[in-house]
Amino acid sequence: MSEPFRPGGEGVRTRLFQIIFESDTPLAKGFDIVLIITILASVLVVMLDTVEAWAIAYGELFYWLEWGFTLLFTVELLLRLYCLEKPWRYLRSFYGVIDVIAILPTWLMLILPGAQTLVIVRLLRVLRIFRVLRLMQFVGESRLLLESLRRSTRQIFLFFFGIFMVVIIFATVMYLIESHEAGFTSIPMSIYWAIVSLTTVGYGDIVPVTSLGKAITVMLMLIGYSIIAVPTGVFSAEVIRAVRADRYSEEACPGCGHDRHERRARYCLLCGTWLDETSPDPRQAELGRYGPSK
Repeated sequence: MSEPFRPGGEGVRTRLFQIIFESDTPLAKGFDIVLIITILASVLVVMLDTVEAWAIAYGELFYWLEWGFTLLFTVELLLRLYCLEKPWRYLRSFYGVIDVIAILPTWLMLILPGAQTLVIVRLLRVLRIFRVLRLMQFVGESRLLLESLRRSTRQIFLFFFGIFMVVIIFATVMYLIESHEAGFTSIPMSIYWAIVSLTTVGYGDIVPVTSLGKAITVMLMLIGYSIIAVPTGVFSAEVIRAVRADRYSEEACPGCGHDRHERRARYCLLCGTWLDETSPDPRQAELGRYGPSK
């Protein structure tokens, strides 16, 4: 069971729970797949409805399709609540909130015109595909990445602070050098130009016209190329460190003192000493039983 919920009773409620909340049967997997396809279809309808030509040609069809999807999702939510032991607990969960948000905009459309465009949040419900594809085994890896990101927060913050100082300096210089006609009407606008140039995006809506300004722009772009890999390197180093910490044990070998063994290792790689000091070495037990070989 992928979610900490229990069925509210035997019989039909248990059967519904197994279909809706689990994915270890063909029927449950089929339900999740159909649900995901329906969610994507409903989001597609909303997106097409924002295209003026399509809205004019098929507006009424989109309207009734949206109401059909809303009714289906409403019935699905009611079935979820019906089969649970504690339905309010589900409503307070992440998926419960998303399920409510998914149907709320269309019902609000009866009161607030235009609210139907908010049904785009239904796309978040596609997260259930992780249960269908059994990708929850990667939760450990995702936690490893998050832990690495947490450990590198200070370094990344210092990096962005340094970038911010570079942007401010270059933006101020360009504001003093370039004219307002070139687009440098204020320091905030110059900051926008500096960020665009530093990231080597180059929209071209604000460009320097003086030779000195162009030279400074070239320098800023080169700085951007040279520092773009810094946060990636910091984060990668933390990931490698976390992988090693997760794979290797810090427990020292009682024989030679070596302390970089894989967690599943039973004997020291260097001297062959039994590593688990809380249990006897099975090789010694075998020697004691049969005696040393001659």
